[in-house]
Amino acid sequence: MKNKVDKTVNMLKADPELTAATLTRVLHVTRPYAYNLLSLARKRIREEIKFVPIQPAPVQPAPVQPAPDMVNHPAHYKVGGLETIDFIEAKNLNYRLGNVVKYITRADHKGDRLENLKKAKWYLEREIAVSS
Repeated sequence: MKNKVDKTVNMLKADPELTAATLTRVLHVTRPYAYNLLSLARKRIREEIKFVPIQPAPVQPAPVQPAPDMVNHPAHYKVGGLETIDFIEAKNLNYRLGNVVKYITRADHKGDRLENLKKAKWYLEREIAVSS
């Protein structure tokens, strides 16, 4: 019987859809014996296969977002990709005009909008008074 089991294992490896009817015809055995051979062959194949448990992929922690630097680079000063101070310095604006730009650019992003616009107006009026 061992020889027939070996043959059945080889046949089953070649054709996983192997049927008892095919075994009956090829090995010249009875149908019940063919079912028994299939059962033994499948068992042997399962024993040959070494099941390696699948290790889950290590979970990568989400990158930690640094807290906004409210002193050196406040987020509300960099809306649009350019820090307000960089614009003020590039345009060589004085203190009063720099504050006008500062309060206008942050009006929609920090604090009370109307209050920021009033502050910008206050600095602009001071600049107009000095320039007159």
